[in-house]
Amino acid sequence: MRYPSMTALRALDAVARLGSVSEAAAELNLTPSAISHQIKSLEQTLGFALTERTGRNIRITWQGERYARDIHGLLANILEAGQRFDGQQVSGRLCISSPAGFATYWLCTHIADFQALYPQVELHLISPRTPDDTSDHGADLFIAYGMGDWPNQHVQKIVSLRYFPVCSPRLVNTMGGLKTPEHLAGAPLLHMIDYSDWRVWLAAAGAPNVDVQRGIVFADAHFVQSACIASQGIAMGDNLISGEALARGLLVRPFETEIESNRGYYLVADHQKVERPVVQAFGEWVKSQLGGGL
Repeated sequence: MRYPSMTALRALDAVARLGSVSEAAAELNLTPSAISHQIKSLEQTLGFALTERTGRNIRITWQGERYARDIHGLLANILEAGQRFDGQQVSGRLCISSPAGFATYWLCTHIADFQALYPQVELHLISPRTPDDTSDHGADLFIAYGMGDWPNQHVQKIVSLRYFPVCSPRLVNTMGGLKTPEHLAGAPLLHMIDYSDWRVWLAAAGAPNVDVQRGIVFADAHFVQSACIASQGIAMGDNLISGEALARGLLVRPFETEIESNRGYYLVADHQKVERPVVQAFGEWVKSQLGGGL
């Protein structure tokens, strides 16, 4: 069984404590539909029901209550780990390089929490030339996308990815539906960096003969998803970038098959810079938020 999403665990904890999806959404700064989506995803990961519907509301099942109690204790431990450094002592300039996709769909919607914990940190956020680029000497810490192969640097994985096709509801309707993976043979495909993700997914879905070397190749996930939402084609989405768009109905999953990616997002830093308290504080905070997966 794969690791549950940290966002989903926090959603369940909030619903269990507050007794309301809408109140949980307000606390976590998400929409009620996003809370419901996260709990449904968690149920699929765990293999048992956490909630049940009672009229127009939902309530936690007995299994969900027991699980939520355990999770609440674990979340408290994670929060304590994230507060290992005293915010009054962690200060100075911190320049973070992050791919546009990660920054747009995760970091920029959470970064204020880090700033609130460490108000004396002078935070700068820049974007690299490519998602795996760690060559900018002005950056203190890189959030990089790849397979973990950055020689002579400190490397730590922060989130694994699961891939699955996504597209806009309008495109599905225009095409008259997508009933099987073989129907992708005539569909416009969108790619990030290369064609490998689509090739691996189609093999796993039982359609290895579909030609993937066509369509537009983008340099970053942000570009891919923007084009996908605009009905320009079908993209390979993932559990980090696509979650909110799926919850809001901007994207749909035409097929349930998903694959574990050999790529992910990593924290990468020079061995000397990684010893700085401000770099360590940010690393601890990111890991406490993402929890090693989504």
